[in-house]
Amino acid sequence: MIFISEQQSSEIITHELAYTAARAALCAAAKPRANVFPVVVGHAADPQNTFAVKSATDDMFTGLKVGSYFPTNDAAGLPRHGSIILLFDQTTGAIGSIVEASKLNAYRTSAANAFATDLLARSDAKILTIFGTGHQAEYEALALARVRDFQLIQVVGRDAARTTAFVDRLIAAGLPAQMTDAETATKSADVITTATTATAPLFDANWVQPGTHISAMGADTTGKQELPPKLFENARLFCDLPNQSRRIGEFQHASPESHLTAIGTLPTRSTDTEITIFDSSGISLQDLYVADAVIREIQSRGTGS
Repeated sequence: MIFISEQQSSEIITHELAYTAARAALCAAAKPRANVFPVVVGHAADPQNTFAVKSATDDMFTGLKVGSYFPTNDAAGLPRHGSIILLFDQTTGAIGSIVEASKLNAYRTSAANAFATDLLARSDAKILTIFGTGHQAEYEALALARVRDFQLIQVVGRDAARTTAFVDRLIAAGLPAQMTDAETATKSADVITTATTATAPLFDANWVQPGTHISAMGADTTGKQELPPKLFENARLFCDLPNQSRRIGEFQHASPESHLTAIGTLPTRSTDTEITIFDSSGISLQDLYVADAVIREIQSRGTGS
């Protein structure tokens, strides 16, 4: 059995590796032989500490990811997020690989956003707006900066001190960031990414300008919501997996008649004025493909256990 520690996977993962793996996984998910099973959500003794089990299979891989979110870790100075991936032997069911993947998870999530944005955002997009200042938002900014040459990154956050600190980190990474209010940031954006735990819309649908691309990255369980449903009426809707997006993703708030297109079918923007929306509820095939990519990279370097 192969075991990859958190330290090893963190040292190996890059935005390039994650992008390649996420692209392959999302394309695989759109094929008939892929199966992504319903997410199982649980909680610890303290109900605010939760975990989710995501599993999938296709011609390449069978396995699962367990991801935890423990906000009570703040008091102990520990990360809120944890993740571990198990790859099974396709024929015997034995566990072939275990990959500790807390940082890996952040890379794979932002890679899905980068892939969708590269397909759907206007080629001349210059202004990115990010809602959220937490763990995931920084990875989203760094991944998106690799697919478009943004002249300005606007950050919208609830807490001024956290927002300022986040902006400072982006500037230190060489990105042109500034703190902006929600209305100004939405009205001026070419690309919008939401990476929050919100349960209500973060902005008004009327603020979104023609030609904007939006990636909603936060909704991954019943009740979460980042976008105003009115926005869906005049936009093209895309997601990682349509049936999961309707159950636990952003499009649980969309009309049942709304047409959802899987991003793995490699769609393109039809006009420069249409509004496009990508919902990422997070699918296990992304985890399995990125875990395999890390394993293969470690093996190619002759390291690992």
